[in-house]
This record gives sequence, structure tokens and C-alpha cells, in this order.
Amino acid sequence: MKAALREDQQTLWFGWSGRQVEADADPMPSLDTHGTVTYATIPLTPAQHRGYYQRFSNGILWPLCHYRLGLMNYARADWLQYLEVNRMFARTLAPLLKPDDIIWVHDYHLLPLAQALRELGVTSPIGFFLHIPFPPWSLFRALPPATALLDDMKAYDLIGVQTEEDAQNLWECMRLEGMTDPSRVVACPIGIDPVSFSEEARDAFNGPEVRRLRESLHDEPLIIGVDRLDYSKGLEERFLGYERLLIRYPEHHRHVTYLQVAPVSRGEVEEYRLLRRQLDETIGRINGAFAAYDWTPIRYLTRPIARQTLAGFYRLADVALVTPLRDGMNLVAKEYVAAQDPEDPGALVLSHLAGAAPELDEALLVNPHDADAIADALHLALTMKKEERKRRWNILNSEIRNTTAGSWARDFLKALNRSRKASAG
Repeated sequence: MKAALREDQQTLWFGWSGRQVEADADPMPSLDTHGTVTYATIPLTPAQHRGYYQRFSNGILWPLCHYRLGLMNYARADWLQYLEVNRMFARTLAPLLKPDDIIWVHDYHLLPLAQALRELGVTSPIGFFLHIPFPPWSLFRALPPATALLDDMKAYDLIGVQTEEDAQNLWECMRLEGMTDPSRVVACPIGIDPVSFSEEARDAFNGPEVRRLRESLHDEPLIIGVDRLDYSKGLEERFLGYERLLIRYPEHHRHVTYLQVAPVSRGEVEEYRLLRRQLDETIGRINGAFAAYDWTPIRYLTRPIARQTLAGFYRLADVALVTPLRDGMNLVAKEYVAAQDPEDPGALVLSHLAGAAPELDEALLVNPHDADAIADALHLALTMKKEERKRRWNILNSEIRNTTAGSWARDFLKALNRSRKASAG
């Protein structure tokens, strides 16, 4: 969110502190000021964390918005907890606001927050940005309180999403709830800071971590994947695609290594524990079938790696394999492009179901459910001539420099200002 913060104006960042405490009343916010930014954070109780955060936000809204209805486990008590926590956030935030504040709310945990603030008399412009996909009405209606949630969302002056498809889906849902102005829903894809990330990659490329990885590869190609361990990322399907590469293109045996970085998240949730076990078994089976005494086909890390080190790994990698089953945007794809050496760039294999795909259509686009398509794209990427890699990279690099983190924030806030003026006029 640094892209939305300006050094020449006072800014308040409000949210959950990450802590859990027992409490009988609304907590007092903890205030911490750094430069022009004041951070106001509050804890949750264990019951709130369980019902609001784990069960409804991440156990209902996350799978629903990623088109995985079978993973939903709805309970009305969790919905009521979700509403109450948003009201508690509003009650705590409202006294901290100034009359001329512009409020920008982020992500699926806070969909009803604007309505809760309006009920407390807050009249400031309020915008909302959803970082994950938004499904069509035919799927969203599976949520029992779908209409109530959409009705609360009408309190936002502007709602931003990542892609035109998401905007169309959300607008169709909002229209059914009586919203009449389609300009209040906008596609505003998020970006990165490509210049600084490129510099990080260049600096890290000569660092000790990248040197160790490079030496371990013995001048053979590297495929890299970097994802949070989540069922939306298509990791099982990706491993099966790599396995098909080894089956159908045996010339790559002992001549390519696939490094997958997948830090564990939400490890307390049963679906994520099952996913980790499944991935461990798949990787063990593939390595057991294809490994040689001096070669391991898949290297798999479930601990986080420092951002700068990852930037250096991206620059070293000949191919990035980014194949989510559904993603709001996927900034790994953009970071990989930014990290490349312009004189000898790698190739990007990208799911056409990632939010980044419409912008990065010079990548090798694949259906993540098709293992043979992934195998073919990997083979093409590994054998692609330098001239073709440079041609594709120049186009991709232009795209990520056109839509940056800074331009995303400026464009959204300008649109919010226009939307507020239009509704007032």
C-alpha cells in the first residue's frame, strides 16, 4: 500500500494488529507514527479471529471468489461475526477520521465496512478495492447472505477490481441490487514498481544466495515458481505439467531443474494441511521416478525467502512457471519480467486464468488444467531462441512499466474523486 501514501500529506493506516486478546468491549487502537503515516491497529478476540477471519473471510469468501464452491462451509454465526467485526472496526475508526479525509478500504475482509461507517454518520468519500477475483452472479448467489452483502457494498462511492471480467461480474451483481451507475465499478489493475525491482534483481544477482544456487545448477536451465501455498495457485496441476514435460521430452532429463517456493499459509486450516500433504506426495513420486544420483528434478521450499533474494533468483531463472487456477492479479509474473536481463531475458509461462494475463499476453499462455499444454509451453520456453525471448520481453516490460503500483493508486483515487463529485452533483 506504499504506492497510495504520499510524503506530503498526513495519512492514517487502520487495521488488525495481527494479535489476539480476550476483551469484553471495543479495543482502543494502538497509535504509532512514522513520518507522515500514523498506524492505528487493534487486536481481535480469539472468537472474532475464528469466526470473522478464519471461517467467513478465508473459509467462505476466499473459495467463493476463487470459484471453489465445494470448499465453502457456511454457518450463519460466522456471517454475523463477520458483520459485527466490521461494525467494531467502524466504531473504532470513526473517531479517528477528519472531515476532509478520503477513505480507501482494501479487500474481501472489509466488504461491509462502508455501510457500517455510513450508519455512524461518516460522509467522507469511501472507495474499495478488491485484490482477489469476483465471480459471476451464478456463483456468488451460492453465498446465503449474497444480497445483504451486495446491498452493503452500495455504500461505497467507487469499487475497483483487477480485470474487466471481474468488473463485469461485479457490476452484474450490483445491478441486481439496484445500483444504476456502472461507472461506480472500475477495472484498475494493480502493478509493481518495476524500476526498483529491476535494481534489486541486479544487485542480488551477484549476491551469495544467487551464487550458491547458480553453482548448484552446473550451467543447466532453471524453472522457478513462487506462490503462497494455496489451492488457488494450481500447484498440483503445475507439478503434473512438469512431470508431463519429463515424460514427453526426455531430452530435458538431468538438464533442467524446477525450483518451487511455496511458503506455508493458513496452516491451521484443514484444507491447507491436506493440500500440503498432497503436494509432498506428488513431488516425492515425481522425484522418485525421474531423479538421478546427481540430479533432483524438483526442489521444493515451504519457507519464505527474502524479497531481494527472490529478485535475484528470478533474474537467474530461464523460465517462470506461473499457473494459478484463478488469481486476482499475480504480481509474481510482473516481478519476473522486471527482474530480467534485457540482453538475455527468460521466458514467462502464465495461466490465462491469472488476472495478469490480459496485460501480459506475450507470455506463453496456458490452461492450468491441461498438463500437456504446460509441458509444451515449458519445452518451448526452454528451447526458445534469444531473439524471440527478447522480442516478447520488450513487449512485456513495456506493459509493466505502463501500469505501476504508483499509477494504480493515482488512477483509483482520481476515479474516486470523480465518482464522488458526480454523485454530489
